[in-house]
Amino acid sequence: MLLAEVSNNMSQTATQTGIGLGAAIAVVCSWERNRSIFWAIIAGLLSWIYVIYFALSRRPDEVKQS
Repeated sequence: MLLAEVSNNMSQTATQTGIGLGAAIAVVCSWERNRSIFWAIIAGLLSWIYVIYFALSRRPDEVKQS
């Protein structure tokens, strides 16, 4: 029971501290692609959905060259 209570408290703290990891990644990816605050906000709202879309639709110039 104690473990479940600690886990619940941790998840509540994580959700109350601000934007999530998915939103942060989405905003950065959108900014790199579009250089638009409007589209960065939209991507942040969509968070992981936009991250997955970005990963599937990357252009050749967006892929890291080794």
